[in-house]
Amino acid sequence: MTDILPSMRKDLEFFPLQHQGRQLILIRDHLGLAPEGKAIDVALYRFMALLDGKTTVRDIQTVLMREHGGVLVGSEEVKGLLAHLDESFLLDSDRFRQARDRIVEEFAAKEVRSCSHGGKAYPDNPLELSRKLDDIMGLSPSSRTPEGRPVALVSPHIDISVGAKGYASAYQCLKNVSPERVVVLGVGHQGFQGLFALTDKEFVTPLGSARAEKTSLENLREAGKEVIAPNDFAHKAEHSIEFQVIFLQHLLKNKPFRIIPILCGSLLSSLPEYTRSAYREKARPFLEALSEIVNDPGTLVVAGVDFSHVGPKFGHSMPARHLESRSEAHDRKLLHHLVAMDAEGFWEESRKVNDQFNVCGFAALACFLEVLPPAAGRLLHHETWHEEATRSAVSFAAVVFAEQ
Repeated sequence: MTDILPSMRKDLEFFPLQHQGRQLILIRDHLGLAPEGKAIDVALYRFMALLDGKTTVRDIQTVLMREHGGVLVGSEEVKGLLAHLDESFLLDSDRFRQARDRIVEEFAAKEVRSCSHGGKAYPDNPLELSRKLDDIMGLSPSSRTPEGRPVALVSPHIDISVGAKGYASAYQCLKNVSPERVVVLGVGHQGFQGLFALTDKEFVTPLGSARAEKTSLENLREAGKEVIAPNDFAHKAEHSIEFQVIFLQHLLKNKPFRIIPILCGSLLSSLPEYTRSAYREKARPFLEALSEIVNDPGTLVVAGVDFSHVGPKFGHSMPARHLESRSEAHDRKLLHHLVAMDAEGFWEESRKVNDQFNVCGFAALACFLEVLPPAAGRLLHHETWHEEATRSAVSFAAVVFAEQ
């Protein structure tokens, strides 16, 4: 029987870049098996893209022969490339799975979730970080705080320097708030099995520790069962909750609070059909349990989300500036329905475009809209950031919901 070759890993991220006149592909591996900053030639990336878990060495030879004008590429050369990719942990092979399982088990055994972005996305020195957060908070006037008690915020999760005005606009609303617990909804960028990934771990940052409310998490785990990821590994290197935690710690210092960290997974790949009714049917027990927690007056909800991701970096054939008018119009419609707490309209707008603009926060906001009590929403900020090196762009927003 012909041997099927392992596929390329599906949990890697790839970004085009120019270096000294060469077109390269930068690889990002949240497991850390492929070293940070590793880049490969476009030709090798194209070779990797042929590995879909269904191909054989002969299939690869046939494709390469066509691409090289009929010149046969030897099987030993193909096997050599495969061995190199496997040694670099770029293939979904037995070697990779064994290494991944070790990392998952090591993380599961820990009681603490150490910050993964300290010293990279923000200073790991407490004083420097506090000064940076003070500077960011100074970008939004205090007059923008809501009249009623804030019950929920939508904040960016983009790099805190890039999204500074968005973060400032959102977190300015917490100046006079002292929640007992904060439900933090984030985005599982690396993917996981299930609709939600929970963790009981204590989040440790340069500003201290944020403890998880374990009783509530256990209740959610019991209610959610099959829609909950089998482990909490998705939290290890995820920034969407971590960035919210540092702002919460900074603003609520000397005001003890506990967190309920929930990562939300892809809905397009997890539901039998991309509709609100399918989502509610599959997630109902979990959403009901979460709604009970959220409706407690001592609870604040924070969704750390971004909106449209457009351009070649995110799979589009055109630069972001060619798509921006459409993606921003899509954002505005989503935000309109979000502020109005119109879950049906929110879903319909995304369904209409089949998530064409890669709104990474959609799943978290879908959950947010199902559990939030009646509140008055207000859009505080909306912005698009351009990454000129990749001709791509990401949009983000800040919204507050106050008690009616």
